[in-house]
Amino acid sequence: MSIRSFKTSSIKTGEKRSKFWDQSAVIVNGAYEAIASAAGTGSSGTITFSSIPATYQHLQIRCILRNDEAANAYRDLRIRLNGDTGTNYNAHLLYGDGTSAIATHRADANTYTYITAGLDSYPRDLVTANVMGVAIIDIHDYASTTKNKTTKQFLGVDNNGAGRVFMSSGLWRSTSAVTSVSIISEAGNWTTQSQFALYGIKGA
Repeated sequence: MSIRSFKTSSIKTGEKRSKFWDQSAVIVNGAYEAIASAAGTGSSGTITFSSIPATYQHLQIRCILRNDEAANAYRDLRIRLNGDTGTNYNAHLLYGDGTSAIATHRADANTYTYITAGLDSYPRDLVTANVMGVAIIDIHDYASTTKNKTTKQFLGVDNNGAGRVFMSSGLWRSTSAVTSVSIISEAGNWTTQSQFALYGIKGA
């Protein structure tokens, strides 16, 4: 349960503040500011947000996803930071589909962070038409130049009751400030139904 804090100024303005689960950062209602948005083109499996300003505390990306590949029902979702294709990424994952639950990690030499660590998460053309996956991706302290970057993801999809849900974390072993984020499909292209939005989260 989130912890609310109230101050004289917040009572006067009606502003509400909520602490993150780790109690370290405060999010103010209205603190999310739209930076950029993009849509799938049907001809690329990568969406990149670049030239991200260093004026926020955290970043959040919200996605509605579908892939045009016809070989399998679902595919794996990945992100890459600053175009870094070196083996500098790790990931951890919790997964459930109503029947089984899995906890796993990817600590091998990845050139991106697996948002779903090899457990396919979003629908492709074999899934019922117009069924979409959703994802929320948080990148914490993205502008810091003194710490490695961590990400937190929540994903889900439902296909007439045959759904799956994911919670995962990722690590980019770099102290560079994040200036670009690529959202990558394991194979195929993002359909024109797919939507991506980048938000900056202001500090307390």
